[in-house]
Amino acid sequence: MIRHPRMIEFEKRLKSIFDEIDDYLEENYGDLFPLHPARAKKGKTSNKAHDGLFSVTSSFTTGIGSQKGKGYVVSIRFVTLKKVDKKLKEKIENEAMQIIDKKLDEKFPEREIDVTRDGKIIKIIGDFNMGIL
Repeated sequence: MIRHPRMIEFEKRLKSIFDEIDDYLEENYGDLFPLHPARAKKGKTSNKAHDGLFSVTSSFTTGIGSQKGKGYVVSIRFVTLKKVDKKLKEKIENEAMQIIDKKLDEKFPEREIDVTRDGKIIKIIGDFNMGIL
């Protein structure tokens, strides 16, 4: 698949936000649950989404059937076999959303991008124009 260089740079900056969130979550909540037996310990892989208790990732959606439209769906996953309390998960997601909101302004000052809930999911919405049309 061919990807435009501006899209690659955009997603690289977005990934840096998720890496910072992963660091925050690991530091503040990383000892709450045992890791999944097949999961590497924090800092043992080259990608923060592949080690430690948390995996913070995103994927683009065109937003068909969504209230908020197109955007990046943010996934904050606990990589453990233990059951995670719903209220704790919601608390952590809300903290992550506050960090994302602040970091979007820092990393993308030239764009109007926001983080919001789209139903139960976390989504980044706004100006994704790469100036390639």
